[in-house]
Amino acid sequence: MSAQRFQYDYLNDDITDDGQIDYSLSNKVPPALRKAIAEGKKILVLINPPYAEATNLENISTGLLAGENKSGVSKTKLAANAMAAYGKASNELFTQFVARVAQEIPNATLAMFSTLKYINAPTLATFRANWNAKYLGGFVVHNHAFDGLSGKFPIGFLVWKTDQHQKSQITEIQVEVLDKDAREIGSKTFFNLPSNQYLSEWFVRPKTNSVDVVPLKNAVTPATATKDLRGTKWADGAIGYMLSGGNDLQHAEQQTVVFSSGYGSARGFFITDKNIWQAAVVFAMRRAVRPTWLNDRDQFLQPTKPLTEEFKTDCLMWMLFNRSNRTASANDLEWNGQKWSIVNHFIPYTEEEVDAPDRFESDFMVQYLADITLSAEATAVLDAGRSLWKAYFAHTDVRTVRDQYKLNRPDVGWYQIRNALAERNKSGDTAPVNFNPFESAYQALTDKLRPQVFSLGFLR
Repeated sequence: MSAQRFQYDYLNDDITDDGQIDYSLSNKVPPALRKAIAEGKKILVLINPPYAEATNLENISTGLLAGENKSGVSKTKLAANAMAAYGKASNELFTQFVARVAQEIPNATLAMFSTLKYINAPTLATFRANWNAKYLGGFVVHNHAFDGLSGKFPIGFLVWKTDQHQKSQITEIQVEVLDKDAREIGSKTFFNLPSNQYLSEWFVRPKTNSVDVVPLKNAVTPATATKDLRGTKWADGAIGYMLSGGNDLQHAEQQTVVFSSGYGSARGFFITDKNIWQAAVVFAMRRAVRPTWLNDRDQFLQPTKPLTEEFKTDCLMWMLFNRSNRTASANDLEWNGQKWSIVNHFIPYTEEEVDAPDRFESDFMVQYLADITLSAEATAVLDAGRSLWKAYFAHTDVRTVRDQYKLNRPDVGWYQIRNALAERNKSGDTAPVNFNPFESAYQALTDKLRPQVFSLGFLR
């Protein structure tokens, strides 16, 4: 047939209420194309779809993250009537396009620009289980090669031979990698692995009990959200709560945080004396490798080799002194018409070690570490941290700083100490505190842990 252009709403036109395709509803599809589809002729479908989705990292609107939901994405006729078998793929416009092609032209060759979510995102596992295609080749390029796309992530141009009558499973694909100027810079393999291998499924998460707690949105800031608010209940034996949203590098940077009370959103677990070593490993492995535009969708996996005690305690010390350890103590936090207190169970020192003016309410971490032998790198971090803790107790902060960081108890946390010391350095009212020895020790521990993310199988 000769070339012919026509305007067509592929996600809404000719979709019946029961999810079938009826060209007579719009009469927009040229007869010759209808005939080619009906006769099963070879058809190449090229797609450069929009990238909107109903929910993504930028539009989760609670806690540490903020944004707007993108309305209308899952309200197309195709999503409403023809995607029951594809699970959450109805939330993605580009997978809606793919789903219609699969129904309408089941043996098409598909060449598509899109994100790589349909290859390895956990939310699209149902889509992958029901979409059958053989990978023929392709490349990924930095999203900044396209106008109007924010963030940093790969856009793939992948070619597939689809056959919806022949079951096939995507296990892994290898692509060429281009930078934003379309220069070839290497290759990368993306894996589709079963969810029972994900790090997020590594251990059983403690269940909530009936004890009321104050839900937080930051270290010492109560939640302000009212819709679908979580984190108002505690768990038996809990000493903290870890936000652990998503299972990929994209989410890990902002959604790996430890708190001393509940967090006002889902996507986390309670830390107890039984699982703290696993919590520390999860925390360290999620944060030790920085997300880039190329690895942002890589999934964290359960370890493939035995974990040594040294590795576990290295992870614990790394967590205790990470900037996303937001465990803290505070009195008189106001939420839901009441005043609340939170207790810090994550102080690795006794009161005498750091010249504290009064007793700490909890000595959990000191007792936990009492019989543990630390590596040289972990010991160096602990020693450097002790100096900063002592520097904090050497002076009393001004009222504005005390109020901002809720410095009204002796058992303050690392979040409160490092920020209070930074405020003192900024004001110049006291002798400057030197963070360099701590930062050097912490970087040495980071350098030790980072290669183990890969050697122990947490990332491929």
